[in-house]
Amino acid sequence: MANVKITQVRSKIGGNHKQRESLRSLGLGRIGKTAVHEDRPEVRGQINVVAHLVNVEEVSK
Repeated sequence: MANVKITQVRSKIGGNHKQRESLRSLGLGRIGKTAVHEDRPEVRGQINVVAHLVNVEEVSK
């Protein structure tokens, strides 16, 4: 299974509770921070909630 690299590019200020919690559970919290996760449906759902705040790239293992 592939991995996804998620980088936060916009601030969480002004976001609702669900967006802030999705960023926290993805391991993000400030602009420029990057996290790598397995490409799973749960992670994709969290990415969809904060798609306007992050950049997503697929990376190989």
